[in-house]
Amino acid sequence: MTGWFDLAERDDWPTDPFELLTAWLPANDDPARPIMTVITVDETGAPDGRTQLLTEFDAGGLYFHADANSRKFAQLENDPRVALVIALLDDKHQITVQGVAETPPPGEEDAAYRRRNVYLQQLAWQNTHEFARRPLPERVAAWAAFQEEHADGFEPPVSWAGKRVRPTRLTFWAGRDDTASRRVEYRRQPDESWTVEVRAG
Repeated sequence: MTGWFDLAERDDWPTDPFELLTAWLPANDDPARPIMTVITVDETGAPDGRTQLLTEFDAGGLYFHADANSRKFAQLENDPRVALVIALLDDKHQITVQGVAETPPPGEEDAAYRRRNVYLQQLAWQNTHEFARRPLPERVAAWAAFQEEHADGFEPPVSWAGKRVRPTRLTFWAGRDDTASRRVEYRRQPDESWTVEVRAG
């Protein structure tokens, strides 16, 4: 881990929050992906949240993937504003993101699917409302039959889709047992630079 990991002990911070993301989050090739809460805005203006895997991140933003026919994707098409919360409890860290959901670069969705484990690749095919409403014995049998039919592996389903969240605000929270927690907050400026502010935890 880089020196930026110990945010609670430092009084100098990088000008680019991507350096902190790199220090705090597992590398993109690490199969243990963090779980985050994705908060969207529904058609009434109310917040709507659910957990998703953080697929990857880069200097352009943070990525997640799901069924293009899902409620969250419909909400993001209507209103691309989104918030993310990543709780890294073992490290007493938390990252919150406020941003805008965008279409990922060409080829990213396919590459992300192929990095998923076999269970998650199959889940992308069978995680439908119709499948969920079937009795458990039927679901177990259908899952096994689908595995047998695709013994050579899975291709991404047509409904597989991703979003890149381009941050407008990134907040890094660091806790300690021997003093108060605190946050370092980055806000993106019109010229693409970032302002940095230390805030109470």
